[in-house]
Amino acid sequence: MTRREATAALGAFGACLISVFMQMIDVTIVNTALPVITSQLGASRAQQLWVVAGYSLAFACALLTAARLGAILGRRRMFLWSAAAFTAASVWCGISTDAMELVLARIVQGVAGAGMAAQTIAVITATFHRDHQPYAFAAYGATAGFAGMLGPILGGVLITLDPFGLGWHVIFLMNLPLGVIAIALAWKYLELGQAPERPPLDLRGAVIATAGLFLLLFALADSQQAGWRPVHALCVVVALTLGGLFVAYERATRRRGGIALVRLDLFGDRGFAIGSVLVTIFFGLFTAFVFTVSILLQDVLHFSTLRTGIAMTPFAIGAGVGAVLSPILVNRWGIRTLAAGVAFFGFWVAVGVGYLFVGDGAVNLALVTGPVFLSGFGIGVFGVPLQPIMLAGLHDRDMGEASGLLPTVEQIGNSVGLAVLSALFFRAHTLTGSMIMLSAIAVAAVGLGALTLALPDRRATLGATPWTRATTT
Repeated sequence: MTRREATAALGAFGACLISVFMQMIDVTIVNTALPVITSQLGASRAQQLWVVAGYSLAFACALLTAARLGAILGRRRMFLWSAAAFTAASVWCGISTDAMELVLARIVQGVAGAGMAAQTIAVITATFHRDHQPYAFAAYGATAGFAGMLGPILGGVLITLDPFGLGWHVIFLMNLPLGVIAIALAWKYLELGQAPERPPLDLRGAVIATAGLFLLLFALADSQQAGWRPVHALCVVVALTLGGLFVAYERATRRRGGIALVRLDLFGDRGFAIGSVLVTIFFGLFTAFVFTVSILLQDVLHFSTLRTGIAMTPFAIGAGVGAVLSPILVNRWGIRTLAAGVAFFGFWVAVGVGYLFVGDGAVNLALVTGPVFLSGFGIGVFGVPLQPIMLAGLHDRDMGEASGLLPTVEQIGNSVGLAVLSALFFRAHTLTGSMIMLSAIAVAAVGLGALTLALPDRRATLGATPWTRATTT
C-alpha cells in the first residue's frame, strides 16, 4: 500500500469511527439528560419513552434497507447523504422547542444513523487488506462500546457545566462539529462506489422485516413504561409471525435465483451464527447494565449528574485498557480470553452487589474505583475481539450483507435485554430492585462466558496478521 493509499484508508476509516461514535453515544447520552428535558419541555410519559426509544426503533428498523440501498446507490453516496442527514437532525434535536418536535427529530436522526452504520463493515472490508481488518474491526468495536459507556458520563458533565448556557440542547448540538468532520473526511477519502452488479431493493422483504422489527421492539420498549399488557403480547406474536414469513420469503427468493435482503446462508458459518447469539446477549446485558447503574446512582442514591459521571469514569477507562490489550490476550489464549473477560465483568458486578448490601447503599467512590475499573476491563476484553472473530470466517464479498445484519442484531439485543430485565426486576426504583437486577446481570454474564467457549478458535484463520504479529515480533 502506497502512502497515498494509506492516507485515504485512514481518512475513510476516521469518518466511519466518528460516525459510529455519534450513533452510539446518542443511544445513552439522552438517559442522563432526560429529567431536565422532561422538565423544560413538559414531556408526557409517552413522549419521554419516544425521546429515548424513537431513535433506537428507527435505527434498528432502517438498517437492513439502508445496507441494500448502499449496495444499489453506492456506499460513498449513501454514507455522505446519511451523515449530512444525521448532522442536520442532531441540530434539529438541539433546537427543538417542544417534546413532540424532539421526538420527530430523534426518529429522523435514527433513520440517518442507520444509513451510516449499514455501510461501515462494507467500507472497512473494501478499504483494508484482509490482513489488517482485525485491527480495523477491533477499533470499530472499541469506539462503539466506548461511546455507549461515555454517553451517561458525558451527558452528566455537559448538563452540570452547561457550556455556553445551552442546557440540555448541547448534548445534540455537539454532533454538529463531529458531523462536519466526518462528512469532510468521507468526501475527500471515501472512494467506495456501488457494487459491479447492483442488487434489487427487495421492497416486499424490506416491508416485512421492518414491520416485524418495529412491532417487536415497540412492544419491548413500551412495556418498560406501561408494564406488560395484552397488546404487547399481541405485538410480539405478530412480530414473530412476520419473522417466520420473512425467513420463508427470503428462502423462496434465493430458490428462484433472486437476491434476498438477508443472506440467511451467512448463519451457516459457525462463527457468525454463534457470534450473532453472543452479540445479542452482550448488547442486551451492556445496555441493561448502563441503564441500571444510571437509575441506581441518580434515582436511588441521589448522585448529581456530575458525580454519576465521575463514578462511571473508571469503568470507561478500564474498558479502554481491556480493548487495547485484548488482541494480545486473544492471540495467546484464544476464545478463552473472551469467556474469561465477560465472566470477570460478572464477578465484579457481583462484588458490587455485595458491597451495596453490606453498606446499605452507602458508596465511597475512592473505595469502589478498583472494582469499577476491573468490571470495565472485562467488558473491553470481551466486546472488542468478538466482531473480528465472528466475521473472520466470511468472505469479503459477504461483508456488504453483514453491514446491515450485524448492527440489526446488536439493536435487537439492546431492546430485548433492557426490556426483559427491567420488566422482571426493576419496576420500582429501589436499592433492592437495583441489587436484584445487577445480580441477574452478573449471573447472565457468567453464563455468556460459558456460551462463548462454543465459538470456533479463529487464530489460525486470522493468520499472521498485525493482530498476531503484535505478540510475535
